[in-house]
Amino acid sequence: MNDNTDLVGTESDPVLVRKRRKGIYVLPNLFTLAALFGGFYAIVMAINGRFDLASVGIFCAMVLDSLDGRVARMTNTQSAFGEQMDSLSDMVSFGAAPALISYVWALNGLGRWGWFAAFVYCACAALRLARFNVNTTVVDKRYFQGLPSPAAAALVAGFIWLMTDLGVKGPSVAWPMFALSLFAGLTMVTNVPFYSFKDVSMKRSVPFAVIVLIALGIAVVNIDPPTVMFGVFVIYGFSGYVVYGWRKAKGVQTSVISTSTDEPDERGLHR
Repeated sequence: MNDNTDLVGTESDPVLVRKRRKGIYVLPNLFTLAALFGGFYAIVMAINGRFDLASVGIFCAMVLDSLDGRVARMTNTQSAFGEQMDSLSDMVSFGAAPALISYVWALNGLGRWGWFAAFVYCACAALRLARFNVNTTVVDKRYFQGLPSPAAAALVAGFIWLMTDLGVKGPSVAWPMFALSLFAGLTMVTNVPFYSFKDVSMKRSVPFAVIVLIALGIAVVNIDPPTVMFGVFVIYGFSGYVVYGWRKAKGVQTSVISTSTDEPDERGLHR
């Protein structure tokens, strides 16, 4: 009897049954791998001095990352392997890649302060993803606990893309890049609530005006993608603090932990 068979039935009448081999779902993991490639591509482009393409790679990875989970749920192909793969991909695309790109573009001119800021961002991305994994069952699904790593990466990459588009060299804005890296990194590990948009259903019918607004939004982005994209994520990056301040002023609970304050069982909770 080998690892692919199992013995069932009674002792006097045993039956040999071939066990079904566990496989990997292709479709959602293709999106995850594509997102991982976006982060890898961004690093390679930064090394080659093409910081505009490096920033675009981060944004492409962000779009693909938002699709893999939805595809898995729509096709009922969720798996523990896919969740682990997604977290590792996020760490590369939204943790290591933005930190390395910002360092190569501007922060390396600040010496130790430069790699300090890059490392703080990278470390906070890792801590944010680890906390997300273990808090999945106790966090209000309508909100993220801290700035999500794709949005933090979009802040860093969006600033680099905008400055590159304007012809501004990285060393001349090294300190603003330093401040933005620390802001994005530390905001990821705060308890500030950020709206997750997870209660927006793609299967639900919407009024015709909503489709018109989406078309207008796409048109606005096409006018000046670097400016518009960076502006959108700056607004989102501060929106959590606005929500936190409003809740604090109203005396409403500011924590997004909705079920329990105890550390949950970690089995099966990975992203």
